[in-house]
Amino acid sequence: MTEHAWRPVAARAASLLLRYPDRDTLEVLPTLLRALDALPSAVAARLRPVAEHRAGTGQGRLADDYVQLFDFRRRCCLYLTYYTAGDTRRRGEALVLFTAGYKAAGVEVVGGELPDYLPAVLDLAAVHDGGWRLLRENRVGLDLLASALEGAVYGHAVEAVRAMLPPPQPGDIAAAVRLAQTGPPVEQVGLEPFGLVDTTGGRR
Repeated sequence: MTEHAWRPVAARAASLLLRYPDRDTLEVLPTLLRALDALPSAVAARLRPVAEHRAGTGQGRLADDYVQLFDFRRRCCLYLTYYTAGDTRRRGEALVLFTAGYKAAGVEVVGGELPDYLPAVLDLAAVHDGGWRLLRENRVGLDLLASALEGAVYGHAVEAVRAMLPPPQPGDIAAAVRLAQTGPPVEQVGLEPFGLVDTTGGRR
C-alpha cells in the first residue's frame, strides 16, 4: 500500500482509538484490526495494542478508564490548543485557525466537539492534507500529550500519530520543555458514519 493510500487509513484508525469507547467505535474494532495489517509496521505496532485492549475489555471498564484519564487529568487533554493557549483569549484565536482548516476542506466537525479535538483533526487528515498541516503545526501539544500518557495504553495511539509526522524541530522541542515545566497559560475567561467531520456540507 502506498503512503498516499495508507495514511488516511492510519489517521482514521487513530481517531477511532482515541475516541470515547461508545458502541459505534467498539463495533468497528474487527474491521479496524484487519486494516492494521496493511499499515507500515512502525504505525501498526503502535495502534494494535490499543485496538486489542479495547477488543478484550468490557465497555463499562473502558468507559470508566477513559473518563478518568481524559476528563479528570488536565495534562491528558485531547484538545490540542490547550497546551499552547490554555484557558486564555489566545485559545479562541487558535480555534479560528482550526475552523478555517475544516472550511477549506469543505467539511465540518460534528458531535458538538471543538475543532482542535485530536480525533476530529485526525478525521480531517483522513480526507484532506489540511489535517496533517494542523497536526504538524501543533506538534508541541502532541508531544506533551504523549509524555502525559506515558504508561497508559492510549499513549500508543498518540505515538502512532507522531510517527506519521516529520521529526520535531529544535524549536518544537524547546517549546515542549518550557510548557512541560510551566504548564499551559491560564486566564479565567469563558470559552463558549464514524467520522467526526461531515463531508456532506450538512446535506444529510
